[in-house]
Amino acid sequence: MNTLLIGKGDQQVHLNLKYANRHGLIAGATGTGKTVSLMSLAEGFSRQGVPVFITDVKGDISGLAIAGTPSEKLLQRAAQIGIEDYHNEANPVVLWDLAGVQGHPLRTTISEMGPTLLSRILELNDTQSGILDIVFQLADDQGLLLLDLDDLRAMLALVAEERKEVSAKYGLISAQSLAAIQRSVLGLERDGGKDFFGEPALQLEDLMRTNLQGRGIINLLAANKLILTPRLYSSFLLWLLSELFENLPEVGDPEKPKLVFFIDEAHLLFEGCPPSLLKRVEQIMRLIRSKGVGVYFCSQFPDDVPGEILGQLGNRIQHALRAYTPRDQKAVKTAAETFVPNPKLVVSEVISQLGVGEALVSMLADKGVPTMVERALIAPPRCRMGPATGEELYQVRAQSPIGGKYDHSINRESAYELLNQRRTSVATSNPTSTASNTANDGQTGQKAEEQGWFSELIFGNKRRQGLAETLSKQAARTVGSQLGKQILRGILGGMLGKSSRR
Repeated sequence: MNTLLIGKGDQQVHLNLKYANRHGLIAGATGTGKTVSLMSLAEGFSRQGVPVFITDVKGDISGLAIAGTPSEKLLQRAAQIGIEDYHNEANPVVLWDLAGVQGHPLRTTISEMGPTLLSRILELNDTQSGILDIVFQLADDQGLLLLDLDDLRAMLALVAEERKEVSAKYGLISAQSLAAIQRSVLGLERDGGKDFFGEPALQLEDLMRTNLQGRGIINLLAANKLILTPRLYSSFLLWLLSELFENLPEVGDPEKPKLVFFIDEAHLLFEGCPPSLLKRVEQIMRLIRSKGVGVYFCSQFPDDVPGEILGQLGNRIQHALRAYTPRDQKAVKTAAETFVPNPKLVVSEVISQLGVGEALVSMLADKGVPTMVERALIAPPRCRMGPATGEELYQVRAQSPIGGKYDHSINRESAYELLNQRRTSVATSNPTSTASNTANDGQTGQKAEEQGWFSELIFGNKRRQGLAETLSKQAARTVGSQLGKQILRGILGGMLGKSSRR
């Protein structure tokens, strides 16, 4: 049967693979077993030949790549749930990392990201986002590829140099807004964006592979550092969902999904999300299931996911919530209201009494109708329930079938190189004129220097007096002494003469 064993309450609870693309939710307080439930689901999909993509925020999901350690406790739980032939085993895992440190580099290009999501990463306002739209349109009109951050910076510099001409054709561009975008690009580069944008870009078919035994590959994105820049993390996820939605063909409701997508710390995807972008996410969630993709959100509280999207999550695993605060009490109420009632359970009370590894479970049954909520023990995974070591992850990466494809970056000719070539060709197209201008500048400078020296000699400067000033003072003293004496004698003679005539 195309089902996954989730756990057991009064009876076994299964997830019908035909409805696995109707999305799902794994919620619960810290330490209640959300991660183990996620790992159990992921390896269950893998055994059924369904590829999986998971964001590993805390680094503790990497144990999927390593076989677990046998224990009496796990064997007892497996027997209690009714799992046949339970044994520990590893899963086929491919490691990814936007920075290329803990896994294969996962890249996209500036053009594929687009101005809308890029504006969100850069935290631009509406005016700045409009200018970024102009930059993309200008690049398209001039046939310039935008692949990495160097290309984006080169286009921003071009717009700054030709701001008046670009404003006249595309719309007003202020120098202040342009400078703000350039500063945001610098911050994005500092936060690791330089590694994310470039080539070779991710090809979606590499996320949808199976191994030689027919098991679905589990793609694990190391996000423990990426989570420190929530805007980049959430925008990357939105971009990847958009790429899947836009590029995968319609398949309706297949017998099993083509890909299952797990998003850990789902609240980061929606914090600060503009209404227009949230509407886009809602649209993707409604339609992407017909592409054979199921999306499962993992978060502490059900209301971390907006109501418009929460209503589309048909498969639910709800671990314990502790109603310590008004916020917790509201979350408990929300969780209780999202389940199909079971007359045997008072969900609002039971949800606070669940032990570790227990959950309230409701899955979609025939015709996509949700089953009544049940209190169930969750099936244990067969892999290690904890992180893999650095050495173990190195071995997993070394055995990857796609390492040679992505581990080395490619820098082909794009906007940055072409614009530099234009500047070089303009500078070398008139070498005579350039040399003449240089010579004229040199002669002008020499004349100015000579004139300055002569002027200082004749007229002096602030520190010393010139020749003209020295001569004039000497002449003034000479003339002053002779003329002064004559004037004085005249004045005194006149006065004495007048007095004598009286």
